[in-house]
Formats: sequence, C-alpha cells, structure tokens
Amino acid sequence: MADPTRHHTLSVTVENKAGVLARVANLFARRGYNIFSLAVAPTDDERFSRITIVVDVESAPLEQIVKQLFKLINVVKISELAPESSTERELLLATVEVDSARRSDVIELVGIFEGTIVDVGHDQLTVMLAGSPSKIDDFEDLVRAYGIVELQRTGRVALPKLEKQAPRLRTVKGKVG
Repeated sequence: MADPTRHHTLSVTVENKAGVLARVANLFARRGYNIFSLAVAPTDDERFSRITIVVDVESAPLEQIVKQLFKLINVVKISELAPESSTERELLLATVEVDSARRSDVIELVGIFEGTIVDVGHDQLTVMLAGSPSKIDDFEDLVRAYGIVELQRTGRVALPKLEKQAPRLRTVKGKVG
C-alpha cells in the first residue's frame, strides 16, 4: 500500500520513441531512486506516450527527481498529480483458490468490488478488478484469506480531475419590447 507522505505520482509526457522508457528506468537506477509503480502507454497523439511513475521520495527529494527527468531529451512535460486533485486507477488480475463450498463467497466478493470473473477452473477463479489503489488493496486483503495462487497489478495510472464548476453565464442586456 502506498504511503501518501512517501509516494508521489508523476505524469511524464515523453516522445513516443524507442529507448525512452529504458532511459527513464536507467536514470532511476543510476541515481538510486526507488520506483514504487510504473505504467506507460501511448497517448491519444501517437507522437507521445505518458509514463505514470509513483516515486518514493525517501530515496530522493521530489524536486531532484523532476530536475533529473527534465534533463532527458525526450521528456516533454512533467506534472505532479496529487491524490486529492487526480483520478487514480489500477488493474488487478488474481487467480484465487476456491473449492465448491467457498466459490459463491468469492463470486459475491468480486461482485461487491465490481470486479469480473475472467476465467474459471475446477478449483480456481481468475478475477479482474479495476479501481482506486485503496480499493485494490482492500480487495487483495480480503481475497488473500481464500488463497491467492497468482496475482498481478498494473501499477497506477492517473489523470488530473476535471473542473466541476459550470461556467458562469453572462447577462446580456437587450431591448424588451
């Protein structure tokens, strides 16, 4: 589980070119910076990719990490995404041990967490769940009691929250008549 005082989320827009992710990872390795989570994918503009990095600021100050990232030639933009001002999601795939007596309990738990069963075996279920990191943590803690055979989490992806206020209407004075 991420500690909000230690972990900060950076959204890094980079040129979508071969080797960029390797250069970012090498920067972190060379400097001894710890990556808590990393996710990368192209953006809606095929020239760019977005790397979402959750960094451990105990390994280095956030300002130093950002300064070093900006030195990389393919980095276009860096934004810090604070949890209260961003929407964060993560994906979990887990294969859970279930006998016939407990299968309905696991199916109910998956339903409560708005997950999906993606594969079924005689004594195992593979489930998929997407949600906030805390929701994923809670589900993982609860399903652990049934026996996790395999588990994979994607790492966090995040975008800034949208503006919630409607634009003010301006008053237009005209002739009444």
